[in-house]
Amino acid sequence: MNQNIKKAIGITAVALCCSVAGGVAGAGGVMALDYLRDAAVVNEEAVQSVDSTLVEGRHRTSAMNVSYVDNGTKLSASEIYAANVNSTVGISTSVTTNYFGYRTTGAVAGSGFILTSDGYIITNYHVVDGGSDIKVTTYDDTEYDAELVGYDESNDIAVLKVDAKGLNPVVLGNSGELNVGDGVVAIGNPLGELTFSLTSGTVSALNRRITIENQSMNLIQTDCAINSGNSGGALFNDYGEVIGIVNAKYSGNSLTGSIDNIGFAIPISDVRDEIESIITEGCVYKPYIGVSIYNDTRVAQQADGAVVYSVEKGSPAAQAGLEAMDVITAVNGTEISGYSDLVAILSSGKEGEKVALTVERDGETIELTVTLGVRKESAI
Repeated sequence: MNQNIKKAIGITAVALCCSVAGGVAGAGGVMALDYLRDAAVVNEEAVQSVDSTLVEGRHRTSAMNVSYVDNGTKLSASEIYAANVNSTVGISTSVTTNYFGYRTTGAVAGSGFILTSDGYIITNYHVVDGGSDIKVTTYDDTEYDAELVGYDESNDIAVLKVDAKGLNPVVLGNSGELNVGDGVVAIGNPLGELTFSLTSGTVSALNRRITIENQSMNLIQTDCAINSGNSGGALFNDYGEVIGIVNAKYSGNSLTGSIDNIGFAIPISDVRDEIESIITEGCVYKPYIGVSIYNDTRVAQQADGAVVYSVEKGSPAAQAGLEAMDVITAVNGTEISGYSDLVAILSSGKEGEKVALTVERDGETIELTVTLGVRKESAI
């Protein structure tokens, strides 16, 4: 490790020791990665019933009851709308903020879709983050009080539950079968007031790595018109199956100017297991290797990669030979610049998957192979 990195680490050493001793990871320049290190204890009271039934267009192994339907015929946009508008909901929450010493309460609006007939609903985590008094409104203008069952912030998903029976669930598809150019339809609540609007378009790109509020995700890009309030709504394929959860619009910046018709959605197959584990177990399973990474700007600026702060004893990283102060410069041949890049790559891994790390140690470059493990984290 070069002297500049050592100097930068030395600057933060006092604050670092205090923060670790106080039990607060990250405050002194270290980020304890949810994907990579410790997991929270599961709240057993949050575990839900498994009596709910998903509806799916093809066979797969599932922890929940699954009802299969034959979706062999492509539908028009109007047919997709007619089949799914009653499965679409508008979501509103109240958010209280402290503004120059004054507490103010405002409304946040988004979209969602009905997953099961007994009231499980999917939306984005950022739609309900910090909110209270969550309300769900269906197409027939029925309003329900909703409970937040659980969420996975890193994948921007949340599961809500309303006290209802006989609702109209969506049919889940396989986002892994999408191709660029495939037709897609979004139904949601744009601008928080134009409820149950439909926009149509195509898949513009797949596996777009987008960073939103320090969370990196691989998303579906679409030219469907996506606006504020569409977040959490469903993106449907030509068969009327949900293949994505709308979560972002690219609006440009001062350099690019205004950008139209670049929206993004979370591939449903990437989060299907997380959604089920939230409902059935009250937890999510995260891949981990067992390291903490420096996230202090002064350290990151001196290193072309992710600087390891500590390695958990007996963890996959320790078994692979990773050591404190190693600098991880590439994962599976892809160069990384720091913490966010490392998380983005490892978070999509599966248990038992072998990952090649390129590491700089004491002026030498070495190659290590780590086997990903998984841990439970509370979804509450």
